[in-house]
Amino acid sequence: MSAKIIDKLGLITFSERKVAMVRSHNKELFYIPGGKREINETDEQALCREIDEELTLTLHTDSIRFYSEFIGSADGKQDGTQVRIRCYFACFDDDPKPAAEIAELAWLDSSDLSRCSATAAIIMLQLQRDDLIN
Repeated sequence: MSAKIIDKLGLITFSERKVAMVRSHNKELFYIPGGKREINETDEQALCREIDEELTLTLHTDSIRFYSEFIGSADGKQDGTQVRIRCYFACFDDDPKPAAEIAELAWLDSSDLSRCSATAAIIMLQLQRDDLIN
């Protein structure tokens, strides 16, 4: 039997060579903002909906561009469940603010890997290799 894969979308956004990461209520680790797609949603639709819910941001749909896809261990799952996150860049007008299930927004770089979920750490290492964060 193959491991379950959770399908998610994530937004990569930067400030001063750090990437925005979020932490949910009752969780300790940070992850890329975004979430699971609903039935029949495109990547762009799911990303826009999740980012509006989590960070109260309206993404400019014409600016959304694919960055990369990452697969890693799902946070808090002991049964081998994996998470696949398709990450995108996008423009928006306002400052991100934590909302809904998000307790905290932090701007992190590669020195903060211990504060991140396994998959978020994989993403941060790639961002560092691509010289997008410190």
